[in-house]
Amino acid sequence: MADTSFDVVVVGGGPGGYVTAIRAAQLGLKTACVEREHWGGICLNWGCIPTKALLRTAEIKHLVENLGDYGLSATGVTVDIAKVVKRSRNVASQLSKGVSYLLKKNKVATFDGQAKLAGPGKLDVSKDGKSIATLSAKHIILATGARARALPGLEPDGKLVWTYKEAMVPTAMPKSLLVIGSGAIGIEFASFYRDLGAAVTVVEVLPRVLPVEDEEISAFARKAFEEQGMKIHTDTAVTALKKGADSVTATIEPRGGKAFDLVVDRVILAVGIVGNVEGLGLEGTKVKVEKAHVVTDPWGATGEPGVYAIGDLTGAPWLAHKASHEGVVCVEKIAGVKGLHPLDVTKIPGCTYCRPQVASVGLTEKAAKEKGYQVKVGRFPFIGNGKAIALGEPKGLVKTVFDAKTGELLGAHMIGAEVTELIQGYAIARTMEGTEADLMHTVFPHPTLSEMMHEAVLDAYGRAIHI
Repeated sequence: MADTSFDVVVVGGGPGGYVTAIRAAQLGLKTACVEREHWGGICLNWGCIPTKALLRTAEIKHLVENLGDYGLSATGVTVDIAKVVKRSRNVASQLSKGVSYLLKKNKVATFDGQAKLAGPGKLDVSKDGKSIATLSAKHIILATGARARALPGLEPDGKLVWTYKEAMVPTAMPKSLLVIGSGAIGIEFASFYRDLGAAVTVVEVLPRVLPVEDEEISAFARKAFEEQGMKIHTDTAVTALKKGADSVTATIEPRGGKAFDLVVDRVILAVGIVGNVEGLGLEGTKVKVEKAHVVTDPWGATGEPGVYAIGDLTGAPWLAHKASHEGVVCVEKIAGVKGLHPLDVTKIPGCTYCRPQVASVGLTEKAAKEKGYQVKVGRFPFIGNGKAIALGEPKGLVKTVFDAKTGELLGAHMIGAEVTELIQGYAIARTMEGTEADLMHTVFPHPTLSEMMHEAVLDAYGRAIHI
């Protein structure tokens, strides 16, 4: 019989769970990881990775449709949605197998099943309703992730009203689509389907799209989306969905305006996520749940001794890289690693892989001012960058926000080609508590898009060269 006694058991094999388990094993802790469905979790199988494969297809289609701008031509280009979906699923499958390999390589014991707390330091693991193992561990880390939120009266049915899962595996291309919610998930799907030819309408209950982003970036994004043909309604709610045989009639109500109906082939519901807190045996423990998320201290500890929680289960920001880092911090604290710092969410970069891409880290200009900072703000447009023009990507903006007193970089906000790759430079600056002097004296290679990051810093201090 397999050994069932461990130092650490991680519940959940997603980007938070499997990374935590591997780090625990590296620290010399006897470790197990339990996963009920897919190794790699939602991110690898139904989120971050397969959506990027879809968006890559959309990006290529956009380029093909504009080949004339590059002195090229092509004919007979069509979309085979079945092959598009197949490629996306193959990418996910390849990486999911890679996670299993990494766990095995690091000697992490794995269990396929549903884990449930069964008393202090105990977990029952079941499969198809039958108990398959009872595990014991001094430290149990919950990393069960989250799922799509449903709204009363707007519940997804998997056929006409989709969550992200159905949106990733369409059996046919919808001609028209309503996306409810304009956060990262909603906007990425809106961008994908618009670039593949669907008529897309986005409805957002808040005053602007991509509401967590800097207001200037949000406004730039909306203009770009509308130029692509998207119809966007902000300060607006969807109050009802009436399903037909192969269409949906949505009742759309602008704040202070007159409601109207919109008929579309499909609806994507992208209004946030809720933590997977059910079925974990939290009842009767001191684990506190608020708004469908587990409450922890800065190190991941819950109110129940020996039980921890990380990642999407614990709330925003709902990002794979946040979950991974949070798990590493949690297990290093358990192992007694010295010199640790709790996770600072203002140092976590966020990325949205729409067209144009959006990325940010730290405080927005408005948030910085609300916290009482006197700020210096720099901006640099893509049109002033040689590499951007050469790529045929002249639309975009890089924005920096500094503390006027100390020169600390408080935040950076970007929209345009490949900004999801560029943002890491500013993330490093935030982590190292970099100032304007550090960034000004950093030599950026030419010709690159990264030069705009330098210029946006210079502009905050009246020293920009190329604008």
